[in-house]
Amino acid sequence: MSRFFIPREHISENQITVTGEDTVHITKVLRLKKGDTLTCCDGQGFDYEAKIAEVSKATVLCDILRKTKSDTEPNIKVTLIQGIPKASKMDYIIQKTTELGISEIFPCELNRCVAKLDGEKKIERWQKIAKEAAQQSGRGIVPTIRPKINISEAVKVLKSADISFVAYECEEKTVIKTVLNSKSEPKSVAFLVGAEGGFDKSEIDFLIENGIPSVSLGKRILRTETAGEAVLSMIMYEIGDINSI
Repeated sequence: MSRFFIPREHISENQITVTGEDTVHITKVLRLKKGDTLTCCDGQGFDYEAKIAEVSKATVLCDILRKTKSDTEPNIKVTLIQGIPKASKMDYIIQKTTELGISEIFPCELNRCVAKLDGEKKIERWQKIAKEAAQQSGRGIVPTIRPKINISEAVKVLKSADISFVAYECEEKTVIKTVLNSKSEPKSVAFLVGAEGGFDKSEIDFLIENGIPSVSLGKRILRTETAGEAVLSMIMYEIGDINSI
């Protein structure tokens, strides 16, 4: 069944009003008509099975048949702080981590970042990518793409989580499983991944001085666009989806 994220203010007790690009997709791409059913999601973890009642050029009005809590969300909130990569790599990172259950993503400007992030247009485009990936993968929420931060701000985000760490290719002792199992029943995890050039040693020292441990992801060095989804998969396997199936 087709799935759409609808702003909460467009959902009343009995009806849903679909507008904008979703109206075009419903009427022109899927060619749904009065009487057809679809799934709407309020982005806050609730799904609505709905039947199309009226169709116009600007809106699709749907009657709510059933409201249920989404069962596709993990038990924990996971935040990715991603060193800003070059070209379209961030598009891929957002898409795949959304599919895997990420809650929010912070682009982070690090010393070895080559790409720069200026203005809000790119954030808006990344948010759209997250929405499309959330719809495709049946998520109950759309992950939030946050404004750019620096490493000092990243430390504050990391410290706010129950479990936090930085994925560091030069770490030789601590493995990710050790950190993930350091607390019982965590509600949130936050982790930092570097861009193509990795981290300056001064950045790692700064993180460790502020209580953020570095972890190894194994014997092989992963690309920046691979690391985030690999870490997230490990988190979901170890603690995120234990009671979700």
